[in-house]
Amino acid sequence: MHQIELFMKYPHEVQREGLSKLLKAAADTQWGKEHKYKDIENLKQFAERVPLQDYESIKPYIDKMRKGEQQVLWHSEIKWFAKSSGTTNDKSKFIPISNESLEECHFKGGKDMLSIYCNNFPETQLFTGKSLTLAGSLRAVKGFETAFDGDLSAVIVQNLPLLAELARTPNSEITLMDGWDEKIEKLAEATINENVTSLAGVPSWMLILLRHVLLKTKKKSIQEVWPNLEVYFHGGINFNPYLQHFKNILSSDVFYLETYNASEGFFGIQDQIHSKDFLLMLDYGIYYEFIPLLQLNNAENKTVLLQDVELNKDYAVVISTNGGLWRYQIGDTIQFTNLNPYRFKIVGRTKHFINAFGEELMIDNAEQALIIACEKTDASIIEYTAAPIYFDNNESGSHQWLIEFEKTPYDLQFFTELLDNALKNLNSDYEAKRYRDILLKPPVIVQAKKGTFFNWLKSKNKLGGQFKVPRLSNERTIINEVLLQMNESA
Repeated sequence: MHQIELFMKYPHEVQREGLSKLLKAAADTQWGKEHKYKDIENLKQFAERVPLQDYESIKPYIDKMRKGEQQVLWHSEIKWFAKSSGTTNDKSKFIPISNESLEECHFKGGKDMLSIYCNNFPETQLFTGKSLTLAGSLRAVKGFETAFDGDLSAVIVQNLPLLAELARTPNSEITLMDGWDEKIEKLAEATINENVTSLAGVPSWMLILLRHVLLKTKKKSIQEVWPNLEVYFHGGINFNPYLQHFKNILSSDVFYLETYNASEGFFGIQDQIHSKDFLLMLDYGIYYEFIPLLQLNNAENKTVLLQDVELNKDYAVVISTNGGLWRYQIGDTIQFTNLNPYRFKIVGRTKHFINAFGEELMIDNAEQALIIACEKTDASIIEYTAAPIYFDNNESGSHQWLIEFEKTPYDLQFFTELLDNALKNLNSDYEAKRYRDILLKPPVIVQAKKGTFFNWLKSKNKLGGQFKVPRLSNERTIINEVLLQMNESA
């Protein structure tokens, strides 16, 4: 806690020192030589010398590393690659994981998460039992048996120190299994009789496991299986659509602590009991820059430093890390809710939004509007995706929402009206485009039968924590695929 309080008190000094260490460490790498890292003397020079990057621009360097070449983006050996999609596109991203990023970022994030929880709940009995941890799987890079790729959670589990391994269930052999159908059965069998005091994993897949545990044990509540369960550590996707599902099967005593961690780094932890905002973690070997969302994709695309960010303004996040990512745009947008210390909330993705008609609909708007519609129609949602409907002959467009309900609203038309009105209240651009249906007609909701999205993910061989259903898209590829599969199975 003292270390956390230190960077909270001296955030800008910690960040400047962090960048200096990163530049020094990578000075003799291929990337460092190309960008003359040894000559960089200040933050301004760094921004001028190194262009903003995305995955496509650094992919040639990562390809070299996956073939075994070293000293490319980072000075120490890279043999682990976190397979990241963020979406379910066929192309996967492979994010390099160094020993430094494991130890100083991901492991440190896990330890800080536990420290914050214990500091907030000093009477915790967390360590009298085990943590049920969900993870993906690993595989050797084809043709290069010394390099491995897989879900970040699998990379972490594979490298955990012995003490952490002893505090976890099930064992690594089961945790890292491939094939979700068999894995969920093995996970349930191995954990039912353990003293589970905490859960850790992506909500969508954790919910499937917990429901399977209830089915297998014929219990009504998870507390009947694990009476000492006290906290669920989660992250990876927006938790709001899943909260009620968890409340239905977990005791009200269970605390939900959210983290903001990704393949590219561990960025934030919910550090307050009564607030969902994330504390920006500044001493994990990550140097931060921010692009005001309204300026994203401008010719200059200038970044803002941490000390210059403003409250309640949307920013795209840019990072330089001890895993060898340099001025890398992670694709997430955040909004600062506090500047001393720096706390924030996630408001969406730079690529996952609908702006087909100038409505600028972000995930944050969509999630809040769906919660409102669900609450007022006694409904709950499992999965959804949305995309624009483009009309020919100068007709108005609309948004099509494909929604798989856990509990269907008592009136779908009323649900649609509530969703539409909530979006108008939350987003002035959407409201303007909906004026008299001139540009944008009311949303069109298609109800998907249960299992639709699971079956679609399965058909793509994308079952696992790192794969998520894209919520919003500016084009119709994904929603058309799911609709086609749903119609074919009807």
